[in-house]
Amino acid sequence: MSVNPLPQPARAIAEAATDAVAAAGAREPEAFERAAARLAALDHEQTGLVLGAVVTLLLQDQYPSGPAADDVQALVARCARSAAAWFPGVDPHVLVMLVAGALGLHQPDGDPFPLDGVTVAHHGPLLVADLLAASGHPLSALLDAAFADIRLTQTSDTP
Repeated sequence: MSVNPLPQPARAIAEAATDAVAAAGAREPEAFERAAARLAALDHEQTGLVLGAVVTLLLQDQYPSGPAADDVQALVARCARSAAAWFPGVDPHVLVMLVAGALGLHQPDGDPFPLDGVTVAHHGPLLVADLLAASGHPLSALLDAAFADIRLTQTSDTP
């Protein structure tokens, strides 16, 4: 992973996300809890932005025309069933909210981050691990692309 050129806050998110996704993929509850706690201790808006960007990239890769409602339902059901065996706190409704956020759909109250940091830190890596298993892409490349997209967006938003 090429996290070295990243500034420390971004590097901390990348490292904790990598550990959480790896633990989720391996279904290692203790390692997952440690990594998720590290993620939750970081700025939750930034963490959500990075995880959301990775989910967006994975969804775009797997559903080039955009996922249909049935695709989202199947993704959430698969992810929730897989995680429930080792992470009983998985909430399918949170997974739906994360997918909706990654697709650019906003919540009715207009808050782009309606979930707390602990919830995002647990459910984001579950969703990434599930999508990653089907993609064949390395997480490091997706994180690099996510940070590049975020940097580009922030640069173009600056007057």
